[in-house]
Amino acid sequence: MPRDDTPDLFAVPAPLAARATSALGAPLAERMRPRSLGEIAGQAHLVAHGAPLRALIGAGTLPSLLLWGPPGCGKTTLARLVAQAAPGRAAHFVALSAVSAGVKDVREVIVEAERLRRNGERTVLFLDEIHRFNRAQQDALLPHVESGVITLIGATTENPSFEVIGPLLSRCRVFTLRALAPSDLLELVERALAEPERGYGGEVAAEPDALAAIADAADGDARRALGMLETAVAFLRTRGAPNTAAAPPAPPLSLTLELARRAIGERTLLHDRDREEHYNVASAFIKSLRASDPDAALYYLARLLDAGDDPLFAARRLMIFASEDVSNADPAALPLAVACHQAVDRLGMPEARIPLAQATAYLACAPKSNASYLALGRASEAVAKFGSAPVPMHLRNAVTAFMKHEGYGAGYQYAHDAPDAFVAARNLPSVVVGEPFYRPSEHGAESELKTRLDALRARRESAKPK
Repeated sequence: MPRDDTPDLFAVPAPLAARATSALGAPLAERMRPRSLGEIAGQAHLVAHGAPLRALIGAGTLPSLLLWGPPGCGKTTLARLVAQAAPGRAAHFVALSAVSAGVKDVREVIVEAERLRRNGERTVLFLDEIHRFNRAQQDALLPHVESGVITLIGATTENPSFEVIGPLLSRCRVFTLRALAPSDLLELVERALAEPERGYGGEVAAEPDALAAIADAADGDARRALGMLETAVAFLRTRGAPNTAAAPPAPPLSLTLELARRAIGERTLLHDRDREEHYNVASAFIKSLRASDPDAALYYLARLLDAGDDPLFAARRLMIFASEDVSNADPAALPLAVACHQAVDRLGMPEARIPLAQATAYLACAPKSNASYLALGRASEAVAKFGSAPVPMHLRNAVTAFMKHEGYGAGYQYAHDAPDAFVAARNLPSVVVGEPFYRPSEHGAESELKTRLDALRARRESAKPK
């Protein structure tokens, strides 16, 4: 019979509490790992009353899971706590890292899991960085997950729809963890300062601005926030005088904003050059340009550059954007973007930032049109629909006497011989009919093209044989 979704799921499991007490020599982030689901910060959408993961455990089931989220959001801790709260007695928990483990390590876990299964005990295999396993390694997990020999809990910072094979993905429930908000991180560092067993037990008094700076600089990562706090306290301890038996108790050490900034050092960004976060920021860059928002576009450009992305990548994207999204609404856009790419290539960083900023600001403010881009798409659709329609004879080049005899080039009118360089002849194959492909917008310089093209099309239409 399924268990009720009761608050005892949030009690501190004894083994975890003991482990925390015995890990006093460990880094602060390890000592302060949550000991119960109730201590998990920032993931209320998963573990609060009525939330999916809590309800799943309360119902007495533990399927294979994939925990997807940014670094330091609690994936490993949540996996351990879920295994501890498994139906019946706690499951046998094995942790492997896909960075260093291989199929041989997985096989050893399977052999032990099969033995424990015969004794009525289940095994939870926690596979950190599961996206580091290649397709063959992930395939090796499939039969054992499907048969229930192991319950797999995989953790990944990468989008599982890209990095986990389809068959394995279909056998797992995916839960998305969120980066911790500054308020969550502030609560964590305050708890670490106050905790007598695992933290600093009141030894350190911190200015509110100092803790706020740490929470902000941690960029959603609990491990980073606690690491910064630990560094700041280490700075304080080197300044403070040690207590002696004869000396009175020292007042709490004071963590100032200046010391917090020293501990924070230079902010590092959550970014990669070939995975999802790179493309998330690049997408935001282009869409901000398209939305004519130079402030947002420059912000995302700075994100790309400050994270170490290739400046030529940004320059190439600007060239594409100039043609696809500005196009003939501002004919100067593409030459500017090409010049920007050349400048970036020749200058290198850090000076390459300057032409990139200029081109980004200009293209964001330029009038927008995707009419030529859409026109090519319509032309491609016509090619697919009408196939290799014969080119009209007057457009063919008569390079031999035989071809001229066959009618190649017959009736061709040289446009520059016409009074206004316009010839009304139809140039599309006769079978290609329908609406015009190129439909200029009313934006910027393209509005003048539209006026001229509308007039030319009207003349061509009126010149058709009745």
